[in-house]
Amino acid sequence: MHCSISGEVPEQPVVSKKSGLLYEKRLIERHISEYGKCPITGEPLTMDDIVPVKTGKIVKPRTVQTASIPGMLGMFQNEWDGLMLSNFALEQQLHTARQELSHALYQHDAACRVIARLKKERDEARSFLAQAERQIPMSASEAVTENASVLSNGKRAAEDDDLGQPGKRARPGISASIITELTDCNATLSQQRKKRQIPPTLAPIGALERYTQLSSHPLHKTSKPGILSIDIQYSKDIIATGGVDATAVVFDRLSGQIVSTLSGHSKKVTSVKFVAEGEFFLTGSADKVVDVEAIAGVELDLLQIRLLASWSWILFSRGLNHETISIAIFKLALCGAVTVRVWQGSEDGNYDCRHILKDHTAEVQAVTVHATNNYFVTASLDNTWCFYDLSSGLCMTQVADTSKTDGYTSAAFHPDGLILGTGTSEAVVKIWDVKSQANVAKFEGHVGPVTAISFSENGYFLATAAHDSVKLWDLRKLKNFRTLNLYDSDTPTNSGVYYYGYAFPYLYVLQFMASGCSNSSYDFVWYRPSPPVFHYLTMEFDHSGSYLGIAGSDIRVYQVGSVKADWNCIKTLPDLSGTGRATCLKFGPDANYIAVGSMDRNLRVFGLPGDEAPLES
Repeated sequence: MHCSISGEVPEQPVVSKKSGLLYEKRLIERHISEYGKCPITGEPLTMDDIVPVKTGKIVKPRTVQTASIPGMLGMFQNEWDGLMLSNFALEQQLHTARQELSHALYQHDAACRVIARLKKERDEARSFLAQAERQIPMSASEAVTENASVLSNGKRAAEDDDLGQPGKRARPGISASIITELTDCNATLSQQRKKRQIPPTLAPIGALERYTQLSSHPLHKTSKPGILSIDIQYSKDIIATGGVDATAVVFDRLSGQIVSTLSGHSKKVTSVKFVAEGEFFLTGSADKVVDVEAIAGVELDLLQIRLLASWSWILFSRGLNHETISIAIFKLALCGAVTVRVWQGSEDGNYDCRHILKDHTAEVQAVTVHATNNYFVTASLDNTWCFYDLSSGLCMTQVADTSKTDGYTSAAFHPDGLILGTGTSEAVVKIWDVKSQANVAKFEGHVGPVTAISFSENGYFLATAAHDSVKLWDLRKLKNFRTLNLYDSDTPTNSGVYYYGYAFPYLYVLQFMASGCSNSSYDFVWYRPSPPVFHYLTMEFDHSGSYLGIAGSDIRVYQVGSVKADWNCIKTLPDLSGTGRATCLKFGPDANYIAVGSMDRNLRVFGLPGDEAPLES
């Protein structure tokens, strides 16, 4: 008799009472425990329905193959051969799968490289085409028509008529009526400042001590991270940021939404400023717009210049021959114009570019608005600062300090408006009389470029930041009364690269290969030298003049004291970007929050946690 499940002679036979079928005991027990029914008939079955069958002990006969040693060896050999064949088939399948995967990964990598290269070439072509279009000379009537047309968010904007090469145009100067307006504004603000009191809504010291990060907003591109400048429009609580990705972003803090992204610059946006009254907004950048007509007018002899293919097609499109193109590439640094843009907001939240100002020849490092909200100043690495009329976009005067060749790295108006402070790349702070455009004072003592400058609201104190420290100056006695040394020499602070003077973003140097007077005696070597690396700080007074914020490898808030009283650090906030490079900060209305930009793409807002935050008015 055989088991109904295995078909073999059972060792422990049992019989079902219900069906009378014979089973191996261990098999039927497992089946009943799992299914609870008969495996043959499907009827419900329990172990109580199973009856063991008693049989005599029988010695099972051995199979023919296992009856002898040669038979057993043959059986083992067959099993081993089957195992080897199975293993060989698996190895072949694995090798084929690896080859297919490697080929797929190679194709994917190649496709990614081709796509990235095509995108880069497309972007470069678009940029060069836009620059070439901007340089096509227009007739007087065409210029008027062009200046009248304005499109949204800087896609294309009106450009002012050129009066000559950048930096060499006729300036009307600051008129007597403008000087009268500035003087009246100064008198009014000075009188009000004497009666000024700290607003009761200002965040107290105890509140600042509990500040923590409230939010982080990724506003700029991941491919070119970095926020270089911040400004806040207090009336609407709107924050603006300028980034390395050549865009300025206007952000509504209360809603957490981006209001507008302003494109139009081709290089990093170094400075952003709201105009307190009205809808105007200013951006300064490191753009370099090529003046093709100016290029053709400069004479250079005995120079064999190697062409850059990315530039040649633009100049060919202007009808220039090979020799002129070769010379033109070398003269890009001399004939370019760096742009400042004036934007005007609209009811739908977009910003229209009203003016593109091309009066500087090197990177614009700072933009500052006068207290009248009718004028503003730009400071550049070309060692000049320009005074503009906001409504017309006209440069009234361009002031150059002929005593030095260093450029300006920061600038700010005094709260009363008759004094302008500038910081230079050679660690000098210069104070200017705006009415006469005369340099009336110089402060020395810093190490490295002066990267930030801020006047206190009381009009007495000036704070300047550089590589070494933050220095506080008494404007009444024109002397330094305190130095804040935040970091020792081993602490990595806000490191960056700085280009001195008229440095072009790509600097090329002539190398004379041999002596002689023929054209073949010279060669032109293209390379970008390694500029000096420095560390820098930035800082800002709050609007009331009660607190001073400093950003470097962290963010510190100081309580403003006096010439004799201490300036105490009341809060230190970590730089949560992971870069160790906080590049800019700005106090919100009544110092109720602090907006911080770093060398990642995120805007961070520090303030009181939600349950402690003051109610929004």
